[in-house]
Amino acid sequence: MRTEIYICTQKVGECLSKETIAKNVFKNIGSIVKTVDFKAAGLSNYDVAKLCKDGVIERIRNGIYQLPENYDISEEQLISMLLPHGIVCVESALFFYGYSDFTPREWSIAVPRTFRNQISNMHEVPVKAYYIQKEYINLGKTDGDFNGVTLPVYDRERTICDCFKYRTKLDNETFNKALNAYVADDKKNINNLSKYAKEMHVYPKMMSVMEVLLNG
Repeated sequence: MRTEIYICTQKVGECLSKETIAKNVFKNIGSIVKTVDFKAAGLSNYDVAKLCKDGVIERIRNGIYQLPENYDISEEQLISMLLPHGIVCVESALFFYGYSDFTPREWSIAVPRTFRNQISNMHEVPVKAYYIQKEYINLGKTDGDFNGVTLPVYDRERTICDCFKYRTKLDNETFNKALNAYVADDKKNINNLSKYAKEMHVYPKMMSVMEVLLNG
């Protein structure tokens, strides 16, 4: 919860303009601001709408704003704000862990199946959605630092299990490189790998391949 306190006067009896208040909100919050942040600073919905109309602020989508011509907002920041329930997965997770040297053109994001409409309206960032059943959505979920922005991401073991679950979506080179990189990774956790694989019903398929690599 945001608890910032905004000062509405510069000097006694001298009130800040609504434009200055809005800009101070960005100064305190960051590059992307929500309607609730403006309200906390004392701006009404009418004030926010007028500031948009006057070109002082720019609407990214309903309830989310930036300063005009702000090209410094990263895709990571947009994902954090627009898809707070999304989890970096598969191709993007492989790249994050160094299991792939191919920079994905889209962000692979796992979301609950109920988020189909939200993803279909996602135009600000290129996203490849993986719709996950409710019982598996949080399996192996952790956090990672993506260029200074903390995003949810599946851990190494969940990512490798996903390689088997979504095998048809990965080319052979990416698939094989990921498995070999995982086997060589000192941070791997084989117990968790087996546990996740059983829960996701890919254990027999996965172990027939992994046992050869692990014992090779």
